[in-house]
Amino acid sequence: MSQWSQVQQLEIKFLEQVDQFYDDNFPMEIRHLLAQWIESQDWEAAANNEAMAMILLQNLIIQVDEQLDRVSQEKNLLLIHNLKRVRKLLQGKYHGNPMHIAVIISNCLREERRILAAASMPVQGPLEKSLQSSVVSERQRNVEHKVSAIKNSAQMTDQDVKYLEDLQEEFDFRYKTIQSLEQNDKNSALIKQEMLALQAMLNTLDYKRKEVLSKIGRVIHEIDMLMSNMLTEELLDWKRRQQIACIGGPLHGGLDQLQNCFTLLAESLFQVRRQLEKLDELLTRLTYDGDPIPVQRPQLLEKVNFLLYNLFRNSFVVERQPCMPTHPQRPMVLKTLIQFTVKLRLLIKLPELNYQIRVKATIDNNRRFVLCGTHVKAMNMDESANGSLSVEFRHLQPKEMKTSAGSKGNEGPHMVTEELHSISFETQVCLYGLTINLETSSLPVVMISNVSQLPNAWASIIWYNLSTNDPQNLSFFNNPPAATLSQLLEVLSWQFSSYVGRGLNSEQLNMLAEKLTGQQVSYNDYQLSWAKFCKEHLPGKSFTFWVWLEAILDLIKKHILPLWIDGYIMGFVSKEKERILLKDKTPGTFLLRFSESNLGGITFTWVDQLENGDVTFHSVEPYNKGRLSALPFADILRDYKVIMADNVPENPLKYLYPDIPKDKAFGKHYSCQPNEVSKPSDGGGKGYVPSVFIPVSKILNDSTEPHSPSDLLPMSPSVYAVLREHLSPTAIESAVSCKLSHS
Repeated sequence: MSQWSQVQQLEIKFLEQVDQFYDDNFPMEIRHLLAQWIESQDWEAAANNEAMAMILLQNLIIQVDEQLDRVSQEKNLLLIHNLKRVRKLLQGKYHGNPMHIAVIISNCLREERRILAAASMPVQGPLEKSLQSSVVSERQRNVEHKVSAIKNSAQMTDQDVKYLEDLQEEFDFRYKTIQSLEQNDKNSALIKQEMLALQAMLNTLDYKRKEVLSKIGRVIHEIDMLMSNMLTEELLDWKRRQQIACIGGPLHGGLDQLQNCFTLLAESLFQVRRQLEKLDELLTRLTYDGDPIPVQRPQLLEKVNFLLYNLFRNSFVVERQPCMPTHPQRPMVLKTLIQFTVKLRLLIKLPELNYQIRVKATIDNNRRFVLCGTHVKAMNMDESANGSLSVEFRHLQPKEMKTSAGSKGNEGPHMVTEELHSISFETQVCLYGLTINLETSSLPVVMISNVSQLPNAWASIIWYNLSTNDPQNLSFFNNPPAATLSQLLEVLSWQFSSYVGRGLNSEQLNMLAEKLTGQQVSYNDYQLSWAKFCKEHLPGKSFTFWVWLEAILDLIKKHILPLWIDGYIMGFVSKEKERILLKDKTPGTFLLRFSESNLGGITFTWVDQLENGDVTFHSVEPYNKGRLSALPFADILRDYKVIMADNVPENPLKYLYPDIPKDKAFGKHYSCQPNEVSKPSDGGGKGYVPSVFIPVSKILNDSTEPHSPSDLLPMSPSVYAVLREHLSPTAIESAVSCKLSHS
C-alpha cells in the first residue's frame, strides 16, 4: 500500500493536519494523481543537489503532461483547468530554483510519515502536544489581529496628519494675507473679526497637533507592547519548533506568518517616522508658546528608532539550519572539508532592501576552524519561491586550522563529538537614514572529521535540542542535564518515522524504555542521564544504547525498508516477550526482531511442537548488513529450509505473527518467482555443472547445535534434484547459510 493510500485512510483529525501543509506551492491534486511516482523519487537528495532537482522537476512536468493528456480525453474540465494551472506554476515558480520544489515535496512526504506514525500511537507525545497547544494557536491569531489593527491605526493617523497639514496651510494663507494689509486696514472691524477667527484656528491647530501626537504615541505604545510580549513569544516558539523539527519532529510552519507581522510592523513604524518628519516640517513653518511638537516629537522619534532597531535585529533568523547535502536528515553535524548549506531570512520584506544587504558567515571565535568557500552573499527576493528576502550559502566548508606545532588540533577519529560550535552571520541594514548592525547564529553544530563519528555527533544534537531551548549554550555538555524519558522516547520514535518512514508504537517504546532503564518505569517521572543514553555500555555488551539503535536504523534504511514500512517487523521485543507471544500460536508462526546482542542484526524466531506436545522455539543467527547485501531478506524468509536429522528439508516459517500467511505478508517483496530460477538440468555455462545455493540449517537429534555455515556448500545437480522432488520450486541463485540456536 502506498504512503498516500495509508494517509487517505486516516481519521478526520489527522486528515486535517495533512490538509494544512498542502497549498499552492505543491497542490494536493498532484500528490494524489502522481502518488506512486512521487514516492519512488529521492526528493531528499534532490533538495541538496541542483542538477538532480532540475531533472526531477522536468520529469514532474512530464508526468503532469501525461495526466493532462489523459483527463483531456475524459473531458474532465475542472481537472484540466487545475492541471494547466499546476503546470504553469511548476514552470514559472521553480524553474530558477528547482531545489525548492524538492524541499517542499520532501517535507510533505516526511510530514505524512510523521502523521501516520502519530496516528498509530495511542496517545500524542508530550513534545508534540506542547507544540500544538490551543494557547499557542490563540496567541498566533491575536498577534495577527493586533498587527492588522496597528496598521489601520497608523493609516488613520496619516489622514489626521494630512488634515493638520491642510489646516495649517489655510492658517498660513489667511495669516499672511492679514500681514500684507496696510496698517489702517488692520484696524478695521472686519480684520479684527478675522484675527479672532485665526486665533480660533490656531487653537484648533494646537488641539489637532496634540491629538496627532497622542495617536502616534498610542500606535508606538501598541507596537512596543506587541513586540515585547506576544510577538517575542511567537518568535521564540517558532525557534523552538525549528529545534524540534531538526531532530525529526513535526515540521515547523509559521515563518511566513511571522514575516507578514514583522513586515507590517516595520511599515507601520516607518509610516509613523514619516508622520513625525512631517510634524517637524510643520514646526519649521509655525510654532507658538506651548507648542507640543518640540517637546514630544524627539522622544517619540527616539522610541520609534529604538523599536525599529529591535524589530530588525529580531527579524534576522536562520531559516534552515546548517546541513550537509549528503546527510539531509542529520542537520547540524558538519564534516571538515565537506560542503554544507544554510539559509537565512530577514522577516522584514521591503523592496528597498533587495540585493542591498550583504551577509557574512563565520565560525566560532576561537580561531580553531575557518570557513572556506563563498562566505559573503547578498540577500534577495528572487531565489526563494515565496519571494522572501533571504540568502542561502551552498558552498561553505569548515576547515580545522593547524596548531602552532604544525599539526591539527583534534582532527581525526578522536575529535570530540560533544564539543559544540556555532556558525555566525552578520550584516548591516542602511535604510531611510538608519544604520542597523544585525547578527544571528545557527543552533550549535558538532564538527566531525570522519563519517564514523556521525552517530555519536547526531546523538549530541538530539540531546541538546531535546533538553534546552537556549540557542547558544556551547558549554552545554560540560554538565548535560537529564532528559524526561517520555520525551526522549517520543524523539526516538521520530528518528524512525523521519528516517525510515514508520515510527514506533507503544509496545516497541516500552521495550526501549526497559532497555534504557533496566526496569519497568513510569514514562512521566523517570529522568534519564546523557551517560546512560550515549556513554555507558549496555549491561554485558560492548556498545552503548545509542550505537545499538543507530545500527538498527542503518540496517532498516539500507536492507529491509519496505518490510519495515509495511509494519511486518515487530523489531523491538525481548526474547522473553517473544516466547510469551508465540507459545500459544500455531506451529510455524514466527516473528521478526532486532538482535539485542549483535549490532545491526535481525533474526526470526518460530514456534514448533515436539512429539510429546511440548512447545519449543528456534531463533536463527542474526542476519547483518553484510549477509543481507548478498540476498534480500524477503527471499530468505521465502526459501529458508531446516533439515531435522535425516528428514526432508522443509521451510518451518508458515505464519507471520499473529496469523498472517507468510506469502501474503512478504509475497510482493520477493525478488523473483520460483519458476524464474534456472533448473540444474538447464546446463551450466562454459562447460561447468551449475550449482545453486539455498538457505539450509540442520538440527541433529543428539545436539541442539546446528552445523556451522562452512558445512553448507554448493549442491550438485543430483543432490539438488532430490531436494526438488520434496520442495516447491523456490530455490534461488544465492542464499545465506543460517545458524540456529535455542537461546
